[in-house]
Amino acid sequence: MPEAVVIGGGQAGLAAAHALLARGVRPLVLEAGDEPAGSWPRYYESLRLFSPARYSALPGLPFPGDPGRYPHRDEVVDYLRTYAKQLDADIRTGHRVTTVTHDGQFEVRVADGPRVTAPIVIAATGAFGSPHRPALPGLDRFTGAVLHSGDYRAPEPFAGQRVVVVGAANSAVQIALDLAPHARVTLATRGPIRYAPQRVLGRDVHFWFRATGFDALPIGPWLGTKPSTPVLDTGGHRSAIEAGDPDQRRLFTSCDDDTVTWPDGTREHVDAIILATGFRPAFPYLRGLGALDSTGAPRQRRGLSTTHPGLGYVGLEWQRSFASATIRGVGRDAKYLVSRLLRA
Repeated sequence: MPEAVVIGGGQAGLAAAHALLARGVRPLVLEAGDEPAGSWPRYYESLRLFSPARYSALPGLPFPGDPGRYPHRDEVVDYLRTYAKQLDADIRTGHRVTTVTHDGQFEVRVADGPRVTAPIVIAATGAFGSPHRPALPGLDRFTGAVLHSGDYRAPEPFAGQRVVVVGAANSAVQIALDLAPHARVTLATRGPIRYAPQRVLGRDVHFWFRATGFDALPIGPWLGTKPSTPVLDTGGHRSAIEAGDPDQRRLFTSCDDDTVTWPDGTREHVDAIILATGFRPAFPYLRGLGALDSTGAPRQRRGLSTTHPGLGYVGLEWQRSFASATIRGVGRDAKYLVSRLLRA
């Protein structure tokens, strides 16, 4: 019987495994995918980290190469593969957890696999598996292509098409800009886009996040409504949108067949709508345990389950701080969580 089971082998799960090993606990890590890289291999091809490499590492292994650059998606995948290899942990890929129950110990069931019992379970599966698809006016009647940003990979399949990207956060802006040289693109938003400079006084903003302590400030549990993150801009994002390539409009008021209607009453043909509308916590294996609220979100405080001692979470947005769901922040949260789990 393992001393602890970590569900998920992405950045959060690997950080949790590292924190357990640092305390002398050898975990079993169960990853549904075919490699310990989490959701990163499935992100869109042009994705880059918003933070420089020097601030974008898990505990114990600096990100290689130029510390001032913004690593590409594939570089992050390679980094996570390397990190997993250097961990002295039992990492099993192709093991999708279906159910967790509790009767003195946690019993973790794997699809087409064995059951595992352990006194500690850490859920670190992130939210990529649960894309948020809002009920937009008439979207169910739209006959063009509708996909979530989690399904978007590259612009080439949309070449020459009329595309609407819904959303006002970093992913929406990045995808719209990625598509703009290949398609006629509109960024549809409910309100104005909030921008923040990538560099302040000659330094990347993440330097100031760290220097001031803001990145690690444990204010997450005290926030009622979690604030959204502004679009980090070196100057190119905002100027391209203000120049109309892509253009920005208020969200359409309705859809019918292959057309959308804009707030000014204009109707036009659209080939595809991409919903860059975020994700929600994805813990389907905990539904029967009673550890989730009515929305499917975990009942937790600072990552510690408030319903089941021995159960914890890593990688939730604002779990403890602004950086909690990022590669630079999960290690700090994992260390905190493991110290509390082992103290219980």
